[in-house]
Amino acid sequence: MDMLFSAAGFDDAGSGPLYLQLQKRLAEAISSGRLAAGDSLPAERDMASMTGLSRVTVRKAVQALVANGQLVQRRGSGTFVAPKVERLEQALSLLTSFTEDMARRGKSVESVWLSRQIATPSPEEVMALGLGIGDRVARLERVRRSDDVPLAIERASLSTATLPDPALVETSLYAMLESRGLRPVRAVQRISAANLSGRDAELLGVPVGAAGLRIERIGYLPSGRVVEFTRSLYRGDAYDFTVELTLSPQSGPSERTPT
Repeated sequence: MDMLFSAAGFDDAGSGPLYLQLQKRLAEAISSGRLAAGDSLPAERDMASMTGLSRVTVRKAVQALVANGQLVQRRGSGTFVAPKVERLEQALSLLTSFTEDMARRGKSVESVWLSRQIATPSPEEVMALGLGIGDRVARLERVRRSDDVPLAIERASLSTATLPDPALVETSLYAMLESRGLRPVRAVQRISAANLSGRDAELLGVPVGAAGLRIERIGYLPSGRVVEFTRSLYRGDAYDFTVELTLSPQSGPSERTPT
């Protein structure tokens, strides 16, 4: 650690701005393992004293590493090396739950509950769930974690006819629905890019403005009735969504262009 913050090696002339030199030195220490996930960095004033750089220069280097996800800052605690996040590939052709996805990979699953409540539906929920006058909704809001890393924020809405008591959901929403014979067999999903806001970024352990994926899912029973309306935010640095494409039957290889 002492050598990492040594004043030696910083070059005012030919190696670029000093904050970039410090940023590169810290980034290389993280990638090589000299700084491991969870390690704390000295306070800015201490780094400035050890390196001989100004606090402004140190702060600029640290903020750049926070912005790209290599460092995290916790209010009142300090600056730490961010945990390495394994990128996960998720097939869009399968209707599975988060719990099932992680179990298939042999990973642990944890839910950090933010709220479970019965509420008056919003206009969006009325439209999505096909609710009538006087109907109520069960709302579930939680952070989904795997191997102690927060990966997604899930906000699900279901009619109380489907879920009369939100406390019935302990780990897997789909497992609970299946036990009641109400598991969706088909879903329509919409995926869009998002920049994570303050509260959501904090819950996912990423910098404000970090890239995320917003996924809206409406699940249907075999009868065609809507059973769930779920809006989720996924970390953009943790997920790759894939889909298999096949040739349209109308444009098979036997078709020829008229001459």
